[in-house]
Amino acid sequence: MSDVTDWKETILLPETAFPMRANLAAREAETASRWKEQRLYHRMLEARADAPAFTLHDGPPYANGGIHHGHALNKILKDVVVKYRHLAGFRATNIPGWDCHGLPIEQKVDEEVGAAKAGMSVVEFRARCRAYAQRHVDLQRSQFERLLLLAEWERPYLTMSYDYEATTLREIGRFIDGGYVYSGLKPVHWSWAAATALADAEVEYAAYTAPSVYVRFALESPPAWLADAAGGRAVDAVIWTTTPWTLPSNVAIVLHPDMEYQLLALDAGAAIIVATELSESVRAACALGDLEVLSTFAGAQLVGTGEADAPRLVARHPFIDRTSVLLPATYVTAEQGTGLVHTAPGHGAEDFETGLKFGLPVLAPVGAEGRYTAELAAMGPFASGLVGKHVFAANPIISEQLATSGRLLNRPGETVNIARYPHCWRTKKPLIFRATAQWFINVDHDRLRERCLEAIGETRWIPHWGENRIRAMIEARPDWCISRQRVWGVPIPAFVCGGCGGHVLSGDVARHVAELCETRGADVWFEEGPEALTPPGLVCPSCGAGPSQFEKVTDILDVWFDSGVSWAAVLRDREGLGEIADLYLEGSDQHRGWFHTSLLVAEGTAGHAPYRSVLTHGFIVDANGHKYSKSSPNFEPLDKMLAEHGAEVLRAWVAMVDYRHDMALAPELLKQTSGAYRKIRNTVRFLLGSVGDFDPARYPLEQQALDPLDRWALSKAADFVERAAAGYDACELHAVFHTLFEYCNESLSAVTLDVLKDRLYCESADDPRRRASQAVLYASLRAVVIAMAPILSFTADEAWGFMRLLPTDADNVFLSRFPTPDGWRDAEIEAQVAAALAIRARVQEQIEARRPKTKGEQVEGQIGSSQEAHVSLMVTPAAHAALGPVVEHLRELFIVAAVDVTVGEAADASGVDVAVAPSHDPRCQRCWNHRPDVGGEHADLCGRCATVIEANA
Repeated sequence: MSDVTDWKETILLPETAFPMRANLAAREAETASRWKEQRLYHRMLEARADAPAFTLHDGPPYANGGIHHGHALNKILKDVVVKYRHLAGFRATNIPGWDCHGLPIEQKVDEEVGAAKAGMSVVEFRARCRAYAQRHVDLQRSQFERLLLLAEWERPYLTMSYDYEATTLREIGRFIDGGYVYSGLKPVHWSWAAATALADAEVEYAAYTAPSVYVRFALESPPAWLADAAGGRAVDAVIWTTTPWTLPSNVAIVLHPDMEYQLLALDAGAAIIVATELSESVRAACALGDLEVLSTFAGAQLVGTGEADAPRLVARHPFIDRTSVLLPATYVTAEQGTGLVHTAPGHGAEDFETGLKFGLPVLAPVGAEGRYTAELAAMGPFASGLVGKHVFAANPIISEQLATSGRLLNRPGETVNIARYPHCWRTKKPLIFRATAQWFINVDHDRLRERCLEAIGETRWIPHWGENRIRAMIEARPDWCISRQRVWGVPIPAFVCGGCGGHVLSGDVARHVAELCETRGADVWFEEGPEALTPPGLVCPSCGAGPSQFEKVTDILDVWFDSGVSWAAVLRDREGLGEIADLYLEGSDQHRGWFHTSLLVAEGTAGHAPYRSVLTHGFIVDANGHKYSKSSPNFEPLDKMLAEHGAEVLRAWVAMVDYRHDMALAPELLKQTSGAYRKIRNTVRFLLGSVGDFDPARYPLEQQALDPLDRWALSKAADFVERAAAGYDACELHAVFHTLFEYCNESLSAVTLDVLKDRLYCESADDPRRRASQAVLYASLRAVVIAMAPILSFTADEAWGFMRLLPTDADNVFLSRFPTPDGWRDAEIEAQVAAALAIRARVQEQIEARRPKTKGEQVEGQIGSSQEAHVSLMVTPAAHAALGPVVEHLRELFIVAAVDVTVGEAADASGVDVAVAPSHDPRCQRCWNHRPDVGGEHADLCGRCATVIEANA
């Protein structure tokens, strides 16, 4: 033994082949392929065949283009939730889906086929749309798999699949049976750029510069009291509008009956009516200066209060030979304008309701592409000249005409900036309101609105403010316009009767077409005639005509209805998982989108909400808080991020940020995340090395004699597991990640692994204390690897492959169970070690103060390593009691040469006085501890190391 000069060779250093560098970008794709080959997702379901179900229902992204950062955020969040629920013992399903119908795909296919479209049938064009959608489903699926997502990738749900289309038809059939569906002429958001109606969920808001016109409508016969006040002047009702193009459709002007109005002397020959509260702003906008107030009166004096007492005074239209009636309306406000509101029932929701109430005509002389129709030709020479012009191009023309005729109160060409103006979600063009014949679902029929509001109150909303957001939207929403003037989608199963001109609308038709759709898809509606598309015996309910006299309705269903039936098409009909999902998880925009329409459909056809819980996340923004896009500073495409950092770091970022708010993403933030990931990875590697020679089956934890430091480490592992589980259960993933990082960085690296190094490295391999500590470290390792698996899936999978597993373990971490640290927690020992760690921090401060200031400096009293320090503690009886049995392990905990503890009076308020001095004991050349027993037969070893060497000789 005396010949040994390199004692390092006798040290039991950590050993593991787990690589320090993850090489994520290169190796993640291999892992995803291996999971696929091993059918890991299906094996997970098989392992939980008899377990309670947890169903996360995937909201379908649109099958157009590649995925972006927002897609990655959403899918990673879902993947984390499903993986945790599986580890927690549930049969957790993740069936991805795609929304495949609708306008954007039609536009892309239009671009592809070009002029050839003129020679294509509807069915041929639909086939091209189907092929386009399938290509992008395949593209996005491969990109999602690259993010290490486990799901039913081999059999996703597609809204264009035949069985899904059949379910869509059956669900609209249920609405028809229930009396919810009707056809009517109503103004709707209309995308002239796409030539189709839009649902509320397809409308987005952006800044817009609009024309601003103050228009004078001359009253034909003012009442005597008003004429007397005018003193022989002509009286004009002044309206303000930012849509001069709607003036050809004006048929009324509304005033608030309770609002105060003024009659102002414009000049010797004219007087104008404006609201008192808006008088100053109108005069300023029109550069009128001070005007004499000739009379002040309530709106009711001029227009009455309702249908019964409205005198229906009329004014002349400013450029069309017809009149405009003055009426009362309580929705008029004093926020802007004049207090007199231009009313065109064909171009506004409130205007339309006023028109219904007072029997006004609905004029909407605007075609699908936003151009005036020939209907204007009958409205006089000026209006006739507008035929064929786009409505926005007509705005300056109308303004000039008003100015020329003296009907414009302000100057032509003036504009106003509108912060939130409706735009088409796809074309990004400003919308118009246009009355057209559309199909609607009546949201007030059979208490549908009220039932939805009741269901909202019974649903768990994460975060809680989601409830108020969707509640307000349901409360205020109009009837649902479900028809679209396109061809790529599920048809509205209705006919127009050639015998009487009425509609033939029946749930039996919807179900009959659904049966045909099961084998032929929705193309059957465009391939067959009415005879084949109607069930036997169906006739027109109005005139008794048969199918030979029917014409098919050519509109398709709103794609939001398509996705809104997904709970029925996937959970109920395809998977047999019931009608209610445990969780819907999407971005906060889906309160007016998928969450909203799914609720309407489920309540309308099944009488309940489609979900028990709804989680919403914010959006990705750049470092400046703006939408993360190609225009963002330091923008990095998703594929570049993955190539540089790997999906694992992106997953860590998703978990690290608080998804409840908008989340900043930038290259420098990912670098910070990479640093946190490396810390966790290195901790896992150190744990693996520390138990490299440990057999958990031979040394089960429950059979080990644990000292206070072991018990503390085990208790901290339990604390970590409990906090991680609580974070997952609450869907607070940022709390899980920060708990994981804190545990690795503080409890493990800074204390446990540091403190236990001496016994792990320097005791005999089978020393009971060493094996006991390894048993604790092995339990800690399993806790870390399994708890981080939902988030850091690649790393957990990789680490599991390097662990010595128990005989009952499966070959993959995702086939394991989330740790249950029964009996691990010891609150008393945690408090005792916490007291000792507070002293340890003061000891380390004093040691740091004694370190050499420069390299090579040698001054008496200096301490180079904590192992050279001799610590003396003066503790009060209370402080001594607080340490309990840990007092016997302070030397190990402080990693110093010796700790002397004296019970007495302490000057420090903590009850502990600390003094540190260099140890005078020699240093053991094997363990580097300073011990009084260094010497003897092996002059350079302490007694412990000498015994170990002799035992292993």
